[in-house]
Amino acid sequence: MHERVLSIPDATERGDLATFLTRVVRLDEATVVRLRQRGPGRLTAWAATGFDALAVRTIAGTITPDDTSAAGDQLLAALESATAADIDPGFSMDSAWRGALPPTEGFVHVDDVPARVLVDLAQRGAALAQEHGSSHGPPASLLDQEVLRVEGAGQTVGIPMRVVFALTAMGFVPHAGSDRLTADIDLDRIDASELVRVRATASWLRVDARFGSIYRHRGGGIPLSVAR
Repeated sequence: MHERVLSIPDATERGDLATFLTRVVRLDEATVVRLRQRGPGRLTAWAATGFDALAVRTIAGTITPDDTSAAGDQLLAALESATAADIDPGFSMDSAWRGALPPTEGFVHVDDVPARVLVDLAQRGAALAQEHGSSHGPPASLLDQEVLRVEGAGQTVGIPMRVVFALTAMGFVPHAGSDRLTADIDLDRIDASELVRVRATASWLRVDARFGSIYRHRGGGIPLSVAR
């Protein structure tokens, strides 16, 4: 048995993680994925999205050590070829992860937003990105634009286009399409009752959809830290 072991007994859960990794590798071929044990039999996979926001998905499984980082493309290849629960995550990439992770507790539920609203914003933003973007991608002014304000629990939280793009690019909304920036799908195909939950702390914004969550530091970007 390898010293570093990712164990996911259920083939469906392995497939879910592979889908997550496929999307983050598509956004950044050199991405590093951080795996952390969340509790008995549950782990979280974290990855940068390229939009100064973190994507996370929780699956059933274990990781040894309980906080370890791996190259996204290598981990994806190992998952795709796996025929049993135990998977070698590859060489340690712990030193390559510099971003601080958000806290596990302290988030306040601000409000729920129809998923259609966010996908519509992504589609409109993608159209503007095509019009005003360059070979380097959408302009920073568009990405940083606050496109939605959510109020509740005594807070007002702004959601920037970066978070909207990250949410749809990761396919976290059911039927959210496959385009890098937006959901290339008829909005009517998204259930009107499908909601995206907005939570926040003083420092972090968290947007939870059915298939995963997006986090962004409310001060802009992801704070750097070597603490594990």
